[in-house]
Amino acid sequence: MDDIAARIEHTVLGPTTTPADVRAVLDVAIETGMRACVPPCYVSMAAEYASSVAVTTVVGFPHGQHTSAIKTEEAAALVEAGADELDMVANLGLLRAGEDETFRWDIAEVVAATTRPVKVIVEAPLLADDEKHRAARLAAEADAAYLKTATGFADGGATTDDVELLSTYLPVKAAGGIDTWERAEKLFEAGAERIGASSGETILEKYRRSKT
Repeated sequence: MDDIAARIEHTVLGPTTTPADVRAVLDVAIETGMRACVPPCYVSMAAEYASSVAVTTVVGFPHGQHTSAIKTEEAAALVEAGADELDMVANLGLLRAGEDETFRWDIAEVVAATTRPVKVIVEAPLLADDEKHRAARLAAEADAAYLKTATGFADGGATTDDVELLSTYLPVKAAGGIDTWERAEKLFEAGAERIGASSGETILEKYRRSKT
């Protein structure tokens, strides 16, 4: 396993994802040393099927507008099922409304519900720069472990500008529209600690070819 493989979360989160789709992603992760990001309903199966793979799943996905109580219950249950890390979608409606304390508290409740690292998805393509700064600052104050650029379901994807901005607050997982090694490399260079992509296998293959 090389360092780049361990920094890629091979992802399958589409609305028609099947157990077979998840096993296929896990097979690649087992072979290559990548992490995996799978839907909540498949976490238990994933943890049993691929005990050597670090499994991430999502909380409050995809819009972050579940109640805080539901998010905390979900987080605790997913860790019990075997999740190693959680990617929580922030409630951008609260941020847009200026309810900063409630926005921070919503994140803090999930963080407090588990000892696992929590990445906060801020859906950066939907935010103005001042909102990105506020979201990042509040997530840091809530003791989040990472910021994540996007769910991948909103228009726009990860950009080097967003990674540079967010990484001044917390480590960053860049996600959204990353389908080539060239793009992933630029995001790593901009400061991303992790990459989340459904094209993880292709990205890693191109990276390894570039080194041989």
